[in-house]
Amino acid sequence: MIVVTAATGALGTHVVEQLLERVPADRVAVVVRDEAKAAPFAERGVEVRVADYGEPDTLKGAFGEGDKVLLISGSEIGRRVKQHSAVIDAAKDAGVALLAYTSVLGEAADDSPLADEHRATERYLIDSGLPYVLLRNGWYHEVATGQLDRTVAAGGIITSAGADSRVASAARADYAAAAVAVLTGEGHVNRTYELSGDAAWSFAEYGAEVARRLGREFTVKAVSPEVHREILLGAGVPASMVDVLVEVDGEIALGHLAYRNGDLSALIGRPTTPIADAVAAALETVEA
Repeated sequence: MIVVTAATGALGTHVVEQLLERVPADRVAVVVRDEAKAAPFAERGVEVRVADYGEPDTLKGAFGEGDKVLLISGSEIGRRVKQHSAVIDAAKDAGVALLAYTSVLGEAADDSPLADEHRATERYLIDSGLPYVLLRNGWYHEVATGQLDRTVAAGGIITSAGADSRVASAARADYAAAAVAVLTGEGHVNRTYELSGDAAWSFAEYGAEVARRLGREFTVKAVSPEVHREILLGAGVPASMVDVLVEVDGEIALGHLAYRNGDLSALIGRPTTPIADAVAAALETVEA
C-alpha cells in the first residue's frame, strides 16, 4: 500500500491525484485528521486512515507492514520535530518498507529555525534505521502567486529579499510528481534529492511578467526586513507568520532558494513548470 499523510492539504492532494493516475485506488491510503475532507478520495476507493501528528496514540493504526509512506511535513512551526518523530516511530513499529519525507532545500542556512526542524527530522529518520528518501523541496510557485489577487489589487508586491534576488521555484504539482516517482519507482532507497525549478527568476522579472499579462503597472518595492515586518503586522498578518515570511525573504536574499541541480526535472521526466505559467493560471482566477 502507498500511504500519503496530510493528504487533503495543498501538496498532498496533488500527490494523491497523481498516484491515482498511476496505480489502482485500492493500493492507495491516506492519513488525515478530518475524515470528512477525505470523502472524495474514499468515494474513489482510496482507504482513509484517521490520525493526527500531534496525538501519537492515533498513529498506531496509520501504517501497515510493507507500506510505502510519504510523510508530508507539518505546518505547526516549533512543534514539528516532535510530531514528525511520532510519525516515524509509528511507521517503524508497523514495519513500513519506505518512508519519504518532504524536507527543505539543502541550500537553506544552517542557522535557519525553519530549516532546523527539517534537519532534526532528517536525522531522526536516518537514525531510525527505516529505508528513507529525503525530498528536499524548494520554493513553490504558489507561494508567490497564491496571493496574486491581493497584490494585484494593491498594485504590486513588497519584499525584503531585494528585487534582483532569485528563486528557482516550481509548481506544487511538480514536487508532487517527484514524490509519486519515488513512491512508485525503484532505486530511490536512502537517497536525498535536492528539488528545485529549472529556471531561477527574480522578483523584478516576476513583477514584469505580471504587468505584461495585466497590461498595466505592477510594482516591486524592496524594503528592509524591519520595514517589511512592520508592514505585514500593520496588515493584520499574525506575528508568527510575519517572522516566517521575513525569514524566507532573508533566505532568498542570500541566494539559498536559487539553487538548481536538475534533480526535480530528472525525477519527473520533464521540464519543471515555468513561473510564467503559474502567473497566467493565477491571473485567470483573479480576472474571472
